Amino acid sequence: MKTQARPSTSTEDYLERIDELIEQKGYARAVDIAEVLDISQPSVTAMVQKLAQAGYLNYEKYRGLTLTDKGRAVAGVIRQRHQTLQRFFTLLDLPAETQERDIEGIEHCLSPATMSALARLADFFEANPPVVRQLSAFSKKVSARRAD
Repeated sequence: MKTQARPSTSTEDYLERIDELIEQKGYARAVDIAEVLDISQPSVTAMVQKLAQAGYLNYEKYRGLTLTDKGRAVAGVIRQRHQTLQRFFTLLDLPAETQERDIEGIEHCLSPATMSALARLADFFEANPPVVRQLSAFSKKVSARRAD
């Protein structure tokens, strides 16, 4: 049985942003996507057309677009990855700005097995606050030693 290829990083980035826009505003347009991704509107239009051809979204020129079931499924997986990494990095006491930058850099590269392991580790830490406090104290001690 042939497994379906994972969408490209670019595809995932677009679907993630489109899903966020629809959630925030109730719709997504090429101009909105261009703004949040900081790329040209013609580039967005070309990619949106490719995503529509691939079955990820419904697109009509000069109108808003909607995600198909296939597009929503991919966006949901990306959202789950993002949330898992955010939970994990928060437990490590990383600043929000660092978290966002790092999450955007790695969320598309990690395998489902790695994401599952990180989710289990975050679950473990959240269920065991004393362990999180021990980790925090240990990290501060190691940081202080390195600063010397």
